Amino acid sequence: MTGKVYLVGAGPGDPDLLTFKAARLLGSADVVLHDDLVSGEILALIPAGVQIHSVGKRCGEKKITQEEIHALMIAFARAGLDVVRLKSGDPFLFGRTGEEIAALGAAGIEFELVPGVTAACGAAATAQVPLTDRRISPAVVFVSGHHAAGNRTDWRALASLGATLVIYMPGHHYREIAAHLLRAGFPAPTACVIVSRASTPQAETYLTDLAALPEAPHLPAPALLVVGDVVKLANPLVANACASWNCRPGESSVRPQAGFNFSEL
Repeated sequence: MTGKVYLVGAGPGDPDLLTFKAARLLGSADVVLHDDLVSGEILALIPAGVQIHSVGKRCGEKKITQEEIHALMIAFARAGLDVVRLKSGDPFLFGRTGEEIAALGAAGIEFELVPGVTAACGAAATAQVPLTDRRISPAVVFVSGHHAAGNRTDWRALASLGATLVIYMPGHHYREIAAHLLRAGFPAPTACVIVSRASTPQAETYLTDLAALPEAPHLPAPALLVVGDVVKLANPLVANACASWNCRPGESSVRPQAGFNFSEL
């Protein structure tokens, strides 16, 4: 008998944000293949006796190739084992799920996708930022930071949308990202927030604007960058901080020399 592979989203880190289905599958799996960004608290939920393998790739360092991950999933399933391929956030976003689906399909392996809370939603909840607001931003766009620091994103098209930008995996490329956004027409006072280790007890948030973004601190990975006027709605204290910038579209603002840290407000 052939086993089945489940491509499961682990959410942004807080085990309470696992779906019931994800938790149930972790409890019944024979094998778990997990990314490096899956939190230790979630891995601790896996019963003793389950085979657990880290197949993560972070910061350009690859312990294992994507093709080797495909081979592991297929080999375990052909051995009659149920496999959970556990990905941080949601498996549909920036997780190479499309490649894994294609490999499993070509091998004739049964699979199922289980969505999770994406990191963008976890970061928004941590920073108390609404990603859309009918008065300010009618849309939200998710962008990979691997493209953001280069020239593979049409920033001018994004600027014309008036949408909130959520930049996944920005790394420490804040200077390059800010330069691209400013050249594309985003106003220098556009509010930004960096969210590190969203939804976990170690979460950190840093509020700034595009003008000051190059001087932002290097918060621990994983981090996301949210760009847009919705950041001003984060909470009353943050809104007051933003108001002190005189943030009006098209006008210069008082530049926060070191940005704002939510924990200090």
